[in-house]
Amino acid sequence: MRHRAWWTPYLFLAPGLLMVTLFSLWPFVNTVILSLTDSQILRGGTFIGFANYTRAFADPDFWTAAVNSVLYLAVVVPCLVLLPLALAVLVQTKVPGIGFFRSAFYTPVIASAVVVGLIWQWVLRSDGLVNTVFRELSIVSEPVPFLTDSTMLLVSAMIVTVWKGLGYYMVFYLAALGNVPASLHEAAALDGAGAVRRFFSITIPQVKPMMLLVGTLSAISALRVFTEIYILGGESGGPGGGARTLPFLIRQVGLGFAGETGYASALSILLFLLTLVFSLLGRRLSKGDES
Repeated sequence: MRHRAWWTPYLFLAPGLLMVTLFSLWPFVNTVILSLTDSQILRGGTFIGFANYTRAFADPDFWTAAVNSVLYLAVVVPCLVLLPLALAVLVQTKVPGIGFFRSAFYTPVIASAVVVGLIWQWVLRSDGLVNTVFRELSIVSEPVPFLTDSTMLLVSAMIVTVWKGLGYYMVFYLAALGNVPASLHEAAALDGAGAVRRFFSITIPQVKPMMLLVGTLSAISALRVFTEIYILGGESGGPGGGARTLPFLIRQVGLGFAGETGYASALSILLFLLTLVFSLLGRRLSKGDES
């Protein structure tokens, strides 16, 4: 050991560093380079500087997709921060059969996103389960356009995302709730605090770091949403593409023999920067909470 070469530790790190370089760093650097060219799928491009970014900011489709992505985040993130917490508090109770409900709530997480999307497509289409029930109960006279109206399609996709993510983030909160000292609840109960008061005064402050983590993770996932929009709205992203998000637009721009990889790469970088902003915001909030 005394005569061990200085490069020995790097030899052990080399396989991992090689994998990260090949499959993470280089693709990112290559995307940045492509975003500065007018390259297409079947031909190399020439350097055009920031023309793709200028084009994006002048493109109505980009702004529609960006607004949809931010709106998706604004609706989905609060739901995935609060609802799984309430669900975790409910299933934390030790009563007979509670294990079945824990498993049932987690089932959508392990289901394929495509399968989940197809199930909800059957539920929400014009002759699907929801519209059939509404008509039988005389709630509506015409089918609700869950999948044929851009706004309703976006809302439907949000519902699917929340439904699929509830069980996943519930597990996060169950781990956090398991670390809350029972003595705090016992002392509060002796002082006359009810269940609601203990929830807001003890549970939420104790799991707040986990809430910030869940908020950050769900925000990143919301900005990357694609499958729900694709399965429910088809390849066009809803009527006139009105429900497209940024990942959906990137796929449309870069797909096919005439795919504009340069412009798609620029859109990818803009999506990365938007994601980075919300990630840094979550990190800043976490540091503020710790201090």
